[in-house]
Amino acid sequence: MPNIKSAIKRVKVSQTKTLRNKMIKSNLKTTIKRFESALAENDMEKAKLLYPEVAKKIDKAAAKGTIHKNAASRRKAKLALRLNAASQE
Repeated sequence: MPNIKSAIKRVKVSQTKTLRNKMIKSNLKTTIKRFESALAENDMEKAKLLYPEVAKKIDKAAAKGTIHKNAASRRKAKLALRLNAASQE
């Protein structure tokens, strides 16, 4: 445990940020899993409704610095490709 006041504060701040990032990532993963399960069940209506929600959560995670903006863009593109491929079948 740190003895210096600023180091103590850094520990508290990093714990708070870690908790926030975990919450955001967990929520994002859950939303993506719901979208992917809709695709797996060939429920295109549900998947099309869930995609904007997934994209919004990914953008928010990138805006808050939880994931990198390029990683966010890559994830959205990958999910959009899967949605488009499934809808054409």
